[in-house]
Amino acid sequence: MVESKRAGYDPVAKSLHWLVLALLIAQFTFGWTMPHIGRTVPSSALIDWHVWLGVTILLVALMRLLWRLTHSEPELEAGIPLWQTTTARIIHWLLYVLLFALPILGWMNASWRGMPVTILGVLELPKLLSTRTPGWAWTGDVHAIIADYVLLPLVGLHVAAALYHYLVRRDGVLQRMLPGALP
Repeated sequence: MVESKRAGYDPVAKSLHWLVLALLIAQFTFGWTMPHIGRTVPSSALIDWHVWLGVTILLVALMRLLWRLTHSEPELEAGIPLWQTTTARIIHWLLYVLLFALPILGWMNASWRGMPVTILGVLELPKLLSTRTPGWAWTGDVHAIIADYVLLPLVGLHVAAALYHYLVRRDGVLQRMLPGALP
């Protein structure tokens, strides 16, 4: 692991963080506006974009995790309570888990439905399940429930905590991840 005493995250970590946010905003937009995927729903551009963004989020999350595992976090200022740093770490790792679990569940569901999973409509990825494999119909429902009722609230909690540190504590926690802030 690369050791560092810097005050902020490095430009790669910041770029990957904000790229994931932009992708999630787009993903939720497509997810909420696309037609409900039922047994007879024909493919549409919104569904295709939702699938492509899911694959992209999975790839960016993998890059982000690899970067995180090989580069240390910047040190926090003194005085941040242990419960806050522990909670932040738990939330961050839960977000990583969800950034992998949700695209994989979506990929499983697309495979189960017989829908191709591609990267920008060019490179088709292998199916994770055979079409209509018995016992796997639940993947789409669990994908949607976890996205709306677990991921979204955790992202909201993450944003609320960052704003709390910026507006109330004024301790520089948010500035560590802001674009343009010095590492």
